[in-house]
Amino acid sequence: MDIRNHDIETINSLIKTTIDSVDGYRSAAEDADSGQFQSIFFERANERQRVAEELRQHVRSLGGDPQDDGSVLAGAHRAFMNLRDAVTGRDDQAIIAEVERGEDHIKEKFEAAMQDGNLGTETRSLISQCYDSVKSGHDQMRDLKNGMRAV
Repeated sequence: MDIRNHDIETINSLIKTTIDSVDGYRSAAEDADSGQFQSIFFERANERQRVAEELRQHVRSLGGDPQDDGSVLAGAHRAFMNLRDAVTGRDDQAIIAEVERGEDHIKEKFEAAMQDGNLGTETRSLISQCYDSVKSGHDQMRDLKNGMRAV
């Protein structure tokens, strides 16, 4: 197995998921009623944008072409969410629950990549560093969701 190509493919998959996360946070910020939540979502979107750029840089350093956009599946999910929102309305609690669901997905993708025994050492190290941001975002959204349930 060509480690370099495998690393590029794995990182590009994570880039797509991370871009989806950026888009999700930006949508959540635009839809949120609370200025506090808008601020949190924009901060997380910017942080994920930095993660995506770190991943892109690594793909370039491996001689590959980095992914530039999110997944088709995420686009379909956003279209469904927009339709659902038009029919049912939306509040901050629902937005946070949806963001947390997206965080579960990105966290699982990064965890699976970290378990991949075929990755190069530098790639595995970068994924682990980026995972810190992913885990932090996941945990923050989980705590917000759980806190809103308790109220």
